[in-house]
Amino acid sequence: MVLFFKSTAIDPPVVIYMGKDKVENEDLIKYAWPQDIWFHVDKLSSAHVYLRMPEGMTWETIPETLLVDCAQLVKANSIEGNKKDNLTIIYTPGDNLKKTGDMAVGQVSFHNDRRVKRTHVPKRENPIVNRLNKTKVERQVDHEQERVDRIKKETAVKRAAALEKKKADAELAKQREAEKAARSYDSLFSGEVDEDDEAPKKSVREMEDDFM
Repeated sequence: MVLFFKSTAIDPPVVIYMGKDKVENEDLIKYAWPQDIWFHVDKLSSAHVYLRMPEGMTWETIPETLLVDCAQLVKANSIEGNKKDNLTIIYTPGDNLKKTGDMAVGQVSFHNDRRVKRTHVPKRENPIVNRLNKTKVERQVDHEQERVDRIKKETAVKRAAALEKKKADAELAKQREAEKAARSYDSLFSGEVDEDDEAPKKSVREMEDDFM
């Protein structure tokens, strides 16, 4: 089972979720979306909390209020960490999580330590934890089907974007050709020297003067 929370720290609200136990944490590590952000108490046992980032947000630009919500939820779901002040919470994108066969259930490492950030939690903030707990929903999740649906949606978005770019490129090329043709047409009647001509075209009046 997966526990889902709704953070109203920003508008519109965003989803935060975590595994109910160590077994569920294994599935979340395996199926976390690349753009999901994983949170954990540093050097202590705690829940694996994930932020499902909305479009347009990057993990480097998570608003401070939302960061606090995630950190407080992690602290509140750490048996040892919940009793302590001045904790460090670590977080990283889901695609940076690394799991090897020799690791214990729920244990995880990172592909790149430089992609791990830290935030400080001075103490538990009960108003924040209570607000988040009031939104808690427990739900069974078909992780594999969710993964398939996500990939289909992302693929459709990419194809649509590629099609729009192709149309825009074709329209730009058409516009440039029209502008080029217009310039050639204008030069034909302006008396200007074409690149391939040695002299400007004579007007009808000038040709009549040649016979006077």
